[in-house]
Amino acid sequence: MHDGPVIANNTPLVAFWTIAQTNILRELFGEILIPQAVYEEFLAFEHKSRLAVLQNNSWIKVVPLKNPGRASAFVGLDHGEAEVLALAEEQDARLVLIDERRGRKYAQRLGFPVSGTLGLLLLAKEAGIIPAVLPMVTAIQAAGLYFHPDLVEKVLHIAGESSNR
Repeated sequence: MHDGPVIANNTPLVAFWTIAQTNILRELFGEILIPQAVYEEFLAFEHKSRLAVLQNNSWIKVVPLKNPGRASAFVGLDHGEAEVLALAEEQDARLVLIDERRGRKYAQRLGFPVSGTLGLLLLAKEAGIIPAVLPMVTAIQAAGLYFHPDLVEKVLHIAGESSNR
């Protein structure tokens, strides 16, 4: 893996914000770049508390696109996802953090490694940042984010944990 930046879409940021664990992202990557559209999506709800997160965490950097028109090439994606991919191209990203299936497929076609929220939790456990994946998944789901049950089971299996469903 080369040393380009990590580019994040809104959903992983929201997931870690909902459980007050954005520090996990900092510990994993040091710095994360987000495009303007993701900044706006992130602040669209609970503006005051989310703005405080961005203001107090200078390691999350908003980077304007050099070629904003490039985002329109990604048909079928929302504006944030499209800008994430355009920024990933411009910055030669080493990793794209995106949960949405269509955005992930685009990123992979462009040759970028991808990880979603659950993959990030696995990385955090492997790095010794968190002791277990299940409590984090449970907390994120309790906050209203949805993960397909089969995907949760697969991730817990990889983590050596069980949901005891």
